Amino acid sequence: MTTIAANLQAVKERIATACARAGRNPAEVTLLAVSKTWPVAAIGEAAARGQRAFGENYVQEAVAKSTALAELGLEWHFIGPLQSNKTRQVAEYFAWVHSVDRLKLAERLSAQRPAGLPALQVCVQVNVSGEASKSGVAPADALPLCLAVAALPRLRLRGLMAIPEPTDDMLLLRERFAAVRRLRDDLNRAGLDLDTLSMGMSHDLEAAILEGATIVRVGTAIFGERR
Repeated sequence: MTTIAANLQAVKERIATACARAGRNPAEVTLLAVSKTWPVAAIGEAAARGQRAFGENYVQEAVAKSTALAELGLEWHFIGPLQSNKTRQVAEYFAWVHSVDRLKLAERLSAQRPAGLPALQVCVQVNVSGEASKSGVAPADALPLCLAVAALPRLRLRGLMAIPEPTDDMLLLRERFAAVRRLRDDLNRAGLDLDTLSMGMSHDLEAAILEGATIVRVGTAIFGERR
């Protein structure tokens, strides 16, 4: 078994263990393999072991990879900060965007999504820890943004994405993730229909799953330290 294959299996076991602790079905949690900076060969190796969903941060790099691996039918998620001048390629090549944090981006993605493709699946990024250096809408401002995004054609608003501050304090991380879950629930009570919480990475996926994550974004634990 290759290193990537072994790592994938180990991550899936971590997800299953966390789901058992939370009383959840592991099928409720999608593993998103974060493949930014990793070559096509590494992605192909993970795909050969059944991994279908891959997350990328850099548009041109991701477009090149998705083109090279087109015959595999993989699902590509854009998870990084998105600039307005990159929205067309994202709208054309990706199935998901996790990092919408302002209406202008959503409007451009909506206008540029090709009519022949399914609706672009979208998450609004929430700055749950209030860091000035981090992208994301403030939780208090999430409702008007989500309502506006949900009304746009060729997009489907699925839920929220969050990246808490880096810390080894698992209790703090659980509280951050719980705050995102509570916000999702509040938004649904306000009339939205959100089913997705994109939260948790290599070091904190267990805490995220315990608080309701439906997508965990894992790179280092699968591919190794980033090149």
